[in-house]
Amino acid sequence: MDWQTPEDSFPTDFITDAQLRALMGRPPISGGWRDGDPVGQRKFAAIGSLTTEAGAELPNIRIAYETFGELNEARDNAILVFHALTGDSHLVGPAGPGHPTDGWWAEIVGPGRPLDTEKYCIIAPNVLGGCQGSTGPGSLDPDNREWGGRFPYLTIRDQVAAAARFADAIGIDHFHSVIGGSMGGMHALEWALMQPGRTGRLAVIAAPPVTTADQIGLNLVQLEAIRSDPAYHGGDYYEAPDGVGPHHGLATARRLALLNYRSNTELDERFGRAWQSAVSPLGGGGRFAVESYLDFHGNKFTRRFDANSYLTLVQAMNSHDVGRGRGGVRAALSTIDLPVLILGIPSDRLFTLEGQDEIARHTPGSLDGGQATRIDSPFGHDAFLIEFERVGAELTRLLNT
Repeated sequence: MDWQTPEDSFPTDFITDAQLRALMGRPPISGGWRDGDPVGQRKFAAIGSLTTEAGAELPNIRIAYETFGELNEARDNAILVFHALTGDSHLVGPAGPGHPTDGWWAEIVGPGRPLDTEKYCIIAPNVLGGCQGSTGPGSLDPDNREWGGRFPYLTIRDQVAAAARFADAIGIDHFHSVIGGSMGGMHALEWALMQPGRTGRLAVIAAPPVTTADQIGLNLVQLEAIRSDPAYHGGDYYEAPDGVGPHHGLATARRLALLNYRSNTELDERFGRAWQSAVSPLGGGGRFAVESYLDFHGNKFTRRFDANSYLTLVQAMNSHDVGRGRGGVRAALSTIDLPVLILGIPSDRLFTLEGQDEIARHTPGSLDGGQATRIDSPFGHDAFLIEFERVGAELTRLLNT
């Protein structure tokens, strides 16, 4: 590429001055929702205490959730949606008081959309350990202190056990369908195994049957980015003033994650070797465009997420293995005898297609037999949040099965 590439040939999604101004000022000590913040569209359900797989007792658990559509008289039109690592219960709706971002699946959920709110009641809880209203490290313990670094280690199965308690609390015995993408797909798989008979259909989107050594290794780098931040203080940072928290570590973890959420070909096509301004990054103090992109989104993330919750959820993802204690992956998956949409993305370099194919091979109800349904997209793992028409069409196929 010509080092004097003119501004008008730069990618259209370069970081703008207006976007940078939006990050001015000190970030909050935690970007999570905290007691006293505007409630927004959230509702809350108390589910009592839970003993984790590791034997810790977690009392007075609260699950934050949102609903879209109305539950019918028979209570058989509910669809449970599990969110991904950095998602939450806010599937639909604008950013505003209580909600730092727009709804993350607004093209999928709503009247006349694939998850049709005129037909179904869509229920989306914030996962246990999260930071958008459910009990997590930023919540108060029985002594009225934030849990911080003392928050118990959670597994995916612990979180699904809490989700089952949540379903009991709101009076749903059986879901029409259970749907999850990425980390949410792990939860969906475990729901089918831990709560047999409590759903009629299952959608597992861009999620693996086990977290591999490669994925655990990538996660370790993210975890250590946060833990090694001098402002992390072992997870006890909530009393520090705004702007003094482990923001650098959390932003660095987010940068690394984003590289795995998108494909290398997409990043190359979007940015190439172009730089952000007229100043060259080759010793001139300028920046490559992809650096500015990652920095912007990393810093933006610190304003809507909590570092301790990020650690808690990533470690829970590391625990994921549907075959653990069940005779192996094949034996476990062979018990899921209901219609299952297993959706994979060939360009996904986080949870690769081999994992989805393995699920399909061993799951009797796989809609497309021994191979996962493919969504060809240049967007990598994030395609399930971007390719609304194709993802929506496959979900419609499942719901009509």
